[in-house]
Amino acid sequence: MLRRNISASAFIVNCVTIDHIEFSITYGGSGAMGAAPSGIAGEEREMLREAFADRLKTAMRARDQRTTSTVRLILAALKDRDIAQRSTASPEPLGDPDILRLLQAMIKQRRESAALYEQGKRPELAAQEREEIAVIESFLPEQMGEAETEAAVQAVIAETGAAGMKDMGKVMAALRERHSGTIDLARAGGVVKRLLG
Repeated sequence: MLRRNISASAFIVNCVTIDHIEFSITYGGSGAMGAAPSGIAGEEREMLREAFADRLKTAMRARDQRTTSTVRLILAALKDRDIAQRSTASPEPLGDPDILRLLQAMIKQRRESAALYEQGKRPELAAQEREEIAVIESFLPEQMGEAETEAAVQAVIAETGAAGMKDMGKVMAALRERHSGTIDLARAGGVVKRLLG
């Protein structure tokens, strides 16, 4: 059962209880629901967090070990980021755009690890990395294709006035901000290099 409690210290806690074992996702806030960062509404900010809790509950009931372990890794990474966020000038918990970027970083890390395992003749470990990638990708919105990515890059280059490789950072930052969670930044980076090079 998923329930939401608000403690006296204004921390929001999502708890999942499965077979009498309780898992909690805790993140800070201000007031009853906390201020939404970057204009993100409170309910919108909770969407991915609740999706993680729901998936963990379903995976544990189904005894799906790979999904269970991968979602726990996501929650651990998110908890670390939330803790780090509290010590910044903007202590609100991460919103969905930042969580999507976290998921993409986890996918990139696992793709790199899978490639290294393949080179090291450890196909079973490479397969494990790919299985984790599949679980993480299931939380992402539909990704842009090659044509859409190229169009997005061209639009940002035109709008920012980027004229060479010295402007690549500016273009990538704009792409990350506008298309968080839907654009493959590795692919976009290759397009940016080709168009600005």
